[in-house]
Amino acid sequence: MRSLTATACAAALTAAVLLLSGCSDPRGLRVAGPAVSPSPPSGPAQVTDPVYVSDAARRPLQRPASFVLKESVSLTGLSWLHWGEATAEATGGLSGGWCRPECENQPYPVKVTLSGLTKQEGQDRVRFYSRATLVSDRLPPEKAAELGRVSLHTPEF
Repeated sequence: MRSLTATACAAALTAAVLLLSGCSDPRGLRVAGPAVSPSPPSGPAQVTDPVYVSDAARRPLQRPASFVLKESVSLTGLSWLHWGEATAEATGGLSGGWCRPECENQPYPVKVTLSGLTKQEGQDRVRFYSRATLVSDRLPPEKAAELGRVSLHTPEF
């Protein structure tokens, strides 16, 4: 009985060797075509948490094209140069009840800088900008001072 088991094992091993050797080319592995080269890294690979800014209604927004910054300040036509870094920068239009009728149809050109990135811990880890700076050469001095540093709502989790 023992020799029968040994014979069966030897036969199975021989069959496996024959099957495996029959699948290869006697000249070795051949590769055709150009070699694939890895892309150079564009910077440190990092997984970043989503980044938001809250509007006056406390809604989280990402790269908004327009939003109400605070009750009497609206930003429109925003084109973001940077987003998700320590600061976010955009250009666009600025209007509000304080500048009517002059800016009603033609908002003032404005540069928007968001900063003060805060990280919210919780079920979903997200980051919010906590400050906004608006710069426009069309602003009256008192409005320029008010919009030079605006605190933004950041939710608490």
